[in-house]
Amino acid sequence: MNTSWTPIKIAITLALCGAAAISPVQAAGQAAAAKPAAARPAAALPGDDFYAYVNGEWMASTEIPADRGSWGAMGALAEDNNGRIVKLIEEAGASKSASAEARKVADFYSAYMNEAAIEAAGLSPLKPRLEKIAAIKDRSSLARVLGEFLRADVDPLNATDFETPNLFGVWINQGLSEPGRNLPYLLQGGLGLPDRAYYLDNSPKMAELRGKYQQYIGAMLKLAGYDNVEARAAKIFALESELAQSHASREESSDILKANNVWARKDFAARAPGMDWNAFLQGARLDRQDRFIAYHPGALKGAAAQVAATDLATWKDYLAFHSLNQFSSTLPKAYADLRFEFYGKGLTGSPQQSARWKRALAATNGAMDEAVGKLYVARYFPAENKAQIQKMVANIKQAFERRIDKLDWMAPSTRAQAKEKVRTMYVGVGYPDEWKSYAGLQVSPTDALGNVMRAQEFYYAQQLAKLKQKPKKTDWAMPPQLVNAVNLPLQNALNFPAAILQPPFYDPKASDAHNYGAIGSVIGHEISHSFDDLGAQFDAQGRLRDWWTKEDLAHFKTASHKLVEQYNGYKPFDDLAINGQLTLSENLSDLAGLAAAYDAFKAAPSGKAGGVEGDRAFFTGYGQAWRTKMREASLRRTVLTDGHAPGQYRTYTVRNLDAWYDAFDVKPGQKLYLAPEQRVRVW
Repeated sequence: MNTSWTPIKIAITLALCGAAAISPVQAAGQAAAAKPAAARPAAALPGDDFYAYVNGEWMASTEIPADRGSWGAMGALAEDNNGRIVKLIEEAGASKSASAEARKVADFYSAYMNEAAIEAAGLSPLKPRLEKIAAIKDRSSLARVLGEFLRADVDPLNATDFETPNLFGVWINQGLSEPGRNLPYLLQGGLGLPDRAYYLDNSPKMAELRGKYQQYIGAMLKLAGYDNVEARAAKIFALESELAQSHASREESSDILKANNVWARKDFAARAPGMDWNAFLQGARLDRQDRFIAYHPGALKGAAAQVAATDLATWKDYLAFHSLNQFSSTLPKAYADLRFEFYGKGLTGSPQQSARWKRALAATNGAMDEAVGKLYVARYFPAENKAQIQKMVANIKQAFERRIDKLDWMAPSTRAQAKEKVRTMYVGVGYPDEWKSYAGLQVSPTDALGNVMRAQEFYYAQQLAKLKQKPKKTDWAMPPQLVNAVNLPLQNALNFPAAILQPPFYDPKASDAHNYGAIGSVIGHEISHSFDDLGAQFDAQGRLRDWWTKEDLAHFKTASHKLVEQYNGYKPFDDLAINGQLTLSENLSDLAGLAAAYDAFKAAPSGKAGGVEGDRAFFTGYGQAWRTKMREASLRRTVLTDGHAPGQYRTYTVRNLDAWYDAFDVKPGQKLYLAPEQRVRVW
């Protein structure tokens, strides 16, 4: 399934999940994510449940909005931001002096908001696509249409969301072993449910969701005028189930060494027989490429086999359903409402659909992200904020280098390369050095669905153009108005969008202790991604290369495994535990980033003079940044598919830092206490 922002890279992907925990921390037990706030402990000792200690009052007084599956610090900040951005767009629409680009933004938004025009148009804007599907007459024309529907909208290095509504996804970036050249990465996709586990897990809850999904397929086809919909839906679901069988798991997808499969164009027919690959690549405008990365080779092989094995009628129904599903938000209201019933209520537990303006803004951000970002930065990101964050970044980078110098287990050769990686890291703060141009994008003030399709095509053409260009270290992966942050291991780069650089994460009026604990830990987290289990496999130039000594790598893996075991012990539900391996990259970065941010704070004059109170404010700032409530359906989905642990468990990172024990007088016998030798220490 697509995200609203594309492409999303390795990041704190904060559709944050944070429920309460059960084992080994009983006071934070998470059958409680679905319980009323009053069921939570009124006052927790920091050593028993640090999350409840710093966030208990917020948890008790906060309700998840009806249109959300979860809610937290980042969600609240994003909601406030969205209100500001919509006003900027409306101002641009009403202004006679607005730039041509700002006018396009306003037209895209207003077309999406024009529900009367959408209702009047009915299915007519989608008919050319549906007619193209209906005209498929053989396997070669099927392959060509599958290629024509390919879009650049996913990134495999983020295990959180690599699915695509098309049979495959494509991501264009520098080669894993060739940093001087951009290559197309072909990725698994084609599933209507979030992950292969939803098709393969035999638990009653999954079985129930599968039944509801099949009913949804039939209902969507019926609404569009198809007949015999139950039989068609059953065949579509059976096809997706076959595709899921060949998909890599989330854990497998995060193993970058398994993904570095360079295929020549001629290799596709031999390694993934059943598909007319020449027709597919021509349709995708990739037929002149001589090298590809088959990121999910098993899924490519499995999908090609289904192209040969499944009857054309089922494939045409599959493509028609996914077209209706993908573009339902710009079809008449009945289609959008039907989609929400399954994806909103069924998959996230949200009882109410988001207001139209929120959906319109999400679509506008997805289509013209940096054009919207330019409006946002001009109004809401003062230059002094950028300067302060750049200074903090420099301090935390220096602290991380000092930590590298103190590692007695690391060989001099490994240490030198690790420090080079920190020193040469590009850190983008606020907004990109060069803005994207949208001069070639046609936007109509009355054609919402056409605008979405043209924006997807425009973005795909931009990505294809990169195949003729050299990779750029300074390319941004996130727009300025996104409340998030990102590490780009192939570029050895970080992005900190302007929107996250405000309270509660960064507050120019707050103490250094709070800011280092909140935004400082985020900065440290992203720096540390370059040295997590994935990032550590890339060198300073972004090349996938083993730059570790054998002994150093063994030590790193042993220490990392301790963190896997620690997180495996957290159990949100009786029948579902955190997957320590799936969340390892993020957990390593939380741990190392928090430690580096603390060191940087203590090196600052205010940190040196702050004493215990300063340390408490630092750790409290960190804990408050991860406050989150989740509905049960959302929490279950997160635990199954997200590379990030739910927010509360991320807060428990503090139990591995000695300074936290001193700051809050944490003693043996308290539920978060770990003996010094049990505390995980990596960087």
